[in-house]
Amino acid sequence: MLATAVFTALVSISVPATAQEQAAPAADDSDEPVTLSKMIVTAQKREELMQDVPISVTSLSEQVLQDTGVRDVKDLQVLVPGLTVTSTQSEALTTARIRGIGTVGDNAGLESSVGVVIDGVYRPRNGVGFGDLGEIERIEVLKGPQGTLFGKNTSAGVVNVITRRPGYSQSLEGEITVGNYGAFGIAGAYNDSFSDNVAFRVYAAKRERDGFLDVRTGGNPLRETEDGNQNFHSFRGQLLIEPSDTWDINVIADYTSREENCCSAVTTVRGGTAPIIDALSPDEGVIPVADPFRRLAYSNRSTEQDIKDKGISVESNWDNDWFGGSTLTSITAWRDWQTINGLDFDYSSADLLYRPPSADEAFTGFKTVTSEYRLSGATESIDWLFGLFYSDEDLDRKESYRIGNAYEPYLSIAIMSLVNPALGQRPNAATLYADATGRAPGTVFAGYAAQDSHRQNAKSLAFFTNNTWHATDALDLTLGLRYTREDKELTSVYTNPNGSPGCAALLGPSGQARIANALLTRGVPATALPAVIPQVIGFGCLPWANVLHNGRITQQEREEKEWSGTLKAAYRWNEAVMTYVSAARGYKAGGFNLDRVQSATGLSSAGQGIVPVADTSFPGEFVDSYELGVKTTWADGNLLLNATAFHQTYDGFQLNSFLGTSFVVRSIPEVVSKGIDTEILWQPAAVKGLMLQGGLMYADTRYGDNIPGGDFVFPTGALYKLPGSQVSFAPEWSATASVTYEWGVGDSMVGRFNVGAKYMSEFNTGSDLDVEKAQDAYTVVNARLGLGARNKRWMVELWGLNIFDEEYQQVAFDAPLQNVSPLPGNPFNSYNAFLGAPATYGVTFRFNYF
Repeated sequence: MLATAVFTALVSISVPATAQEQAAPAADDSDEPVTLSKMIVTAQKREELMQDVPISVTSLSEQVLQDTGVRDVKDLQVLVPGLTVTSTQSEALTTARIRGIGTVGDNAGLESSVGVVIDGVYRPRNGVGFGDLGEIERIEVLKGPQGTLFGKNTSAGVVNVITRRPGYSQSLEGEITVGNYGAFGIAGAYNDSFSDNVAFRVYAAKRERDGFLDVRTGGNPLRETEDGNQNFHSFRGQLLIEPSDTWDINVIADYTSREENCCSAVTTVRGGTAPIIDALSPDEGVIPVADPFRRLAYSNRSTEQDIKDKGISVESNWDNDWFGGSTLTSITAWRDWQTINGLDFDYSSADLLYRPPSADEAFTGFKTVTSEYRLSGATESIDWLFGLFYSDEDLDRKESYRIGNAYEPYLSIAIMSLVNPALGQRPNAATLYADATGRAPGTVFAGYAAQDSHRQNAKSLAFFTNNTWHATDALDLTLGLRYTREDKELTSVYTNPNGSPGCAALLGPSGQARIANALLTRGVPATALPAVIPQVIGFGCLPWANVLHNGRITQQEREEKEWSGTLKAAYRWNEAVMTYVSAARGYKAGGFNLDRVQSATGLSSAGQGIVPVADTSFPGEFVDSYELGVKTTWADGNLLLNATAFHQTYDGFQLNSFLGTSFVVRSIPEVVSKGIDTEILWQPAAVKGLMLQGGLMYADTRYGDNIPGGDFVFPTGALYKLPGSQVSFAPEWSATASVTYEWGVGDSMVGRFNVGAKYMSEFNTGSDLDVEKAQDAYTVVNARLGLGARNKRWMVELWGLNIFDEEYQQVAFDAPLQNVSPLPGNPFNSYNAFLGAPATYGVTFRFNYF
């Protein structure tokens, strides 16, 4: 009955869905049948037919990824319903979400909820795993908790990338791409063998492109007039050694360099702060009329980013006679990832606050050693697997804040304008802080304000097992368990090189008297002083200018020992229909907020204030997940219809939110994600060369009704909109649809056409759910048309991404230093956004000699 009901629902969907791995068949003369039912995945770390795996998994082949222009994980979202990928201050800060669940990536102390695994090697953060993936054999997107087998930080799912391995035949492949925005790319691969049991493969690529944003710089000191450009190089070399028929060793070395300018933001709401910035800028400061899709940004400081990623891994697979026949697999890897990111904090051409692109002031780096050992085997009744995982990760972060010459008058005028807009117009408004501190104008806040360093070591040790009992010919029962121990140690050093003279004077013995006198002489009524004086101190002692942080050294430790696991039952009713039910317990480690954290009481849970918080830790995140699924195969294996109903409850959900001056991490007691995920893949036998694929997901992902803490109290709490609301970046509906058709052209050529689309219903892009950050429903459409040789020696492709130039924002946020109230419609508040990519198009020439 369940299978019939789901099948009927799937057929009624007008834009069906997909979990696809097989490419559309070539238009050749072969009569050999190609069936989708034979698609292989490694979702349970062994090769299995996708239709036999009791997991919601979307598998995408190299040809499909090529047809849709996917080069990195961020591009992948166009093919997978329920997958959302965004980036913010730099491409290094990239976040993936599945079913509305993910962790905002603006803080290196936060680990991901969606794990990225490339060739069996876990990547410690989403941004670390995003780049040119090169030659891909396939990508598997596993939805729901996958911690039993994939371990660390996979409480929402896994993006499992498998690159193409070496073979023993000689081949040379390459491509050249040109496109709008000055796009140019060249890539190539060479495969060969040294002997009958040693083969190698090398891949290299260079890609560059102009920026998507024009930048007004105000004349100095920034000279770049474009932002969002692309310039990177990538290399991967593999050496395959097969000492015997039962033993293979694959060594992979890779290196990627990205030297780009990213990421400026555009103005979406121009509030009451904008005229102040205009007056303090060499030009208009921010755009005169908010028009985000004019793609005009304002910045006077560098957004240069320099990302380096390199590593080496060794994978060994040995088939032996132990326990009646088993395979011993080991994967050991060393990785070194680092990024330097310049940042103009105020996103304007006024010189307020910035971080130069220097290794001493804007650096994040991970050095990671991982080892995994698995022993797996099978008997007639049991498929078994036991494993051990170990990782040792060193995180090094250096961050600075430098104050520009417009910062002091901006704060002075802004505070006077908050009290009374007319007071902000007076000539003496700009010198409020000078008089309130007794210092000369221009010396209150200036220069090298803050320099912090964080060094964290994280060790993880896990034991795991996953076993399937074939209870009958039709019934399989699977039990998986994982025990994880996490140990983290953090040392943080905080310094204020300029001594924070302004904040020190405000907090001094006569500070409040000077503040009161400065306010009274500017027309502030005496009755208003009790409310205004704390504001003057608060804005004068923002984290980067707070003298109380100067000289602080903190050391923090946390240890976690947790069990996770899964229990599944799968029943094959016949060759066409398999249903399954599963329960899983997922876990993501806690950590530390690597930011200057301050509050009213010195406790992280307290409201806004200037007292430094010593304990910046947050607990682990847990999820209890339940799924009911059906996988069906029709039309002699050429039509797949699958569906999964899911219910996930997260406990201790790690929320990272930007509140205009700093990031805060809050542990949310409950987040519930529930819905249905459907998919279809169909290659009609009557139309050779045609492939239809797609996916439709409904997900209702909401915060719990009760969230303790001052941040969640109406109307003053910055996060008061969260209780009971839809989670940010969690559209209720998302759908993908794609059509691929390949046909013969004469005797020696083929044509190939692909068009694909991704639809997302409306959702909010702000972690605080401000209405100004809402994103309307939108659809992105990509297309590609190719003509080439039937023997695949060459092909020319015309392509377009976002061909209808759909306008959407990735992330909207409070304009730094320009928001005073979480209430909607406050005329003082300004908002910015990082935009999605515009329409791009070009031509690619591919060649292949083998």
